[in-house]
Amino acid sequence: MSRFNTAVLAALTLTVGLTAVPAQAHGGRAPLGIDNCTATGCHFDVPPGTYDVKVVLGGDTGSSTSIGGETRRALLPETAAAPGERVVRSFTVDVRTPEGEPTGVAGTAGLDLVVGGSAPALADIRVTPARHARQVFLVGDSTVCDQPGDPYTGWGQQLPQYLRKGVSVANYADSGESTVTYLGNPLLWATVRPLIRPGDLVLVQLAHNDKTTDEVTYRANLETLVAGVREKGGRPVLVTPIVRRWFNADGTLNNGTALLVNGLGVDHPAVIRSVAAAQDVPLIDLTAKTKALVESLGVEGSKALYLYNEKRDNTHTSVHGATVYAGLVRDELAAQHLVPRGTVRVG
Repeated sequence: MSRFNTAVLAALTLTVGLTAVPAQAHGGRAPLGIDNCTATGCHFDVPPGTYDVKVVLGGDTGSSTSIGGETRRALLPETAAAPGERVVRSFTVDVRTPEGEPTGVAGTAGLDLVVGGSAPALADIRVTPARHARQVFLVGDSTVCDQPGDPYTGWGQQLPQYLRKGVSVANYADSGESTVTYLGNPLLWATVRPLIRPGDLVLVQLAHNDKTTDEVTYRANLETLVAGVREKGGRPVLVTPIVRRWFNADGTLNNGTALLVNGLGVDHPAVIRSVAAAQDVPLIDLTAKTKALVESLGVEGSKALYLYNEKRDNTHTSVHGATVYAGLVRDELAAQHLVPRGTVRVG
């Protein structure tokens, strides 16, 4: 983590003096502002819920600041500010317990933010309960989840940075889950479904671990998830799985390993596409999009998307790969008008 320079620390001190709210205005509690921060991060003692965060970035010298938080989530992309300039950005964040994977450790209570970037400068911050936020729930596996340990990173972990205030990502993806285990574990679907409110999106990407699931069962499980979302007034979106980086000699990914065809011959992406069409459910064909990208980069260029160099892993993504793949999801959310206008962060 980069440290603040002297000018930025001075800006922090000045801002505290200018923006602090009397403690009694919060019933004796410390205000949810800059006084909850150090040079590298902030902690807010808030209960689980959805919160709007407004940050003012910049200092006396040029700066470049990103905001992360909770279990290694990317919440705000690196943002530049010229010397003396103040840049205001806002986002909405989901605070939950456990704060990462649903079957993982509880994490730290409250909201924790990390101030990063090549030249970080946080001039001010305000955290308030979100009044009318939409949730984007994620149901998925290890390629989607909030991975607790570097270098593993799920695309759902990087998605929040692409959404502005008014939409938060509630990532309930969990490592190792199939459609069978996700429906069967009370910590997973039975926990997520009651949280869905009318209008919320639920993105479902489950396939990597359905290695022994027959086609009839796999199709029925997807239909059960779709029906469960709709019964709560939510909007299901089916997502085909990211490809495995498994090349043929001719430089293509046209094989069962890469394209998620299991040992029983079940073509998971094809079944997902079929269910989406039959149930009139929006589809994000991440298999097709990641296949095209990986093939275009080739054997060597595509290694950086996955953990090949670190772990000889051709399934799980690096921070870079997860960020790129989250960008593909972002593009589809915008193109299909799945989230409110103006809530997708393009650049």
